[in-house]
Amino acid sequence: MTNAPPATAAINGLISALNQCQKKGMRVSRQRRYILELLWQSGEHLSARAIYDRLTQNGKPIGHTSVYQNLEALANQGIIECLERGEGRLYGSISTPHSHVHCPKTGVIMDVHIKLPPEIIAYVESHTGTKIDSYRIEFIGQKVDS
Repeated sequence: MTNAPPATAAINGLISALNQCQKKGMRVSRQRRYILELLWQSGEHLSARAIYDRLTQNGKPIGHTSVYQNLEALANQGIIECLERGEGRLYGSISTPHSHVHCPKTGVIMDVHIKLPPEIIAYVESHTGTKIDSYRIEFIGQKVDS
C-alpha cells in the first residue's frame, strides 16, 4: 500500500472527483477526465497499462506517459486509490478508507466497507502501543458460484 494521500473530502462519484481536482488546483485536462471516467465507469482496480489499453481501444487519444503522470498526480492528491501489489500498482475510484477482498484465482479485487468493533481496535492499540486512525483489511479468498 502507498502512503496515505492528503486528507480529501469524501469523493462519491465522477462529478465529485472532478470537483476535487479543481478545488486542489489541478487542471481537468481531457486526458485526466478520460482516466477518471474510465475508473468510475469500470468500478475495477486497473493497472496503468490496462487503463491505457482500454482508453486507446475506445478511441480516446492518450499517451503512455500521460496515463502514468495523471495517475500519480490523482493518487498523490487523494482523488483516486493506488494499491501496491507484487505485480505492480493498481488504481481504483474509491479514495476514502476501505478494505478489499482479493481473489487470487481471477485477480479481481473487490471494495468492501467494514467497520470493526471498538473492542478489536482497542485490542490492536493495546498490543501495539499505537493509536489507530484508520485501517484497511485485505481478505483473500476464492469467488464462490451461487
